[in-house]
Amino acid sequence: MKRNDKNTPIQELKDLLLEFREKREWKQFHNPKDLAEAISIEASELLELFLWKTKEEINSELNKNSKYKKEIEDELADVVSFCFNFANSIDIDISIAVKNKIEKNNKKYPEDKARGIATKYNKL
Repeated sequence: MKRNDKNTPIQELKDLLLEFREKREWKQFHNPKDLAEAISIEASELLELFLWKTKEEINSELNKNSKYKKEIEDELADVVSFCFNFANSIDIDISIAVKNKIEKNNKKYPEDKARGIATKYNKL
């Protein structure tokens, strides 16, 4: 069976990244500060793929250019991988952290006030 989002636990990915790191003796570089910087840098590289393009141009490019989509996929994988590495470095359970954040956001952005608008919670 091919592994995908539906059948791959987050911990499996975190473990794969730990194994990759250990085989290269990179633990010394995986401290919270450097990993947070790496997340930001990789996110910027992802953002660069959209620079100077309109929404329409992006959608068109995604539909007709598999190379463009692959570039986005690779940069997103870098961002997510560094997020997992960051979580590993300070022992954060990502599933718990995301669920807790969704719970907080449910309170900050009540459905009846936030539906269909992109207003910050303190201005709803």
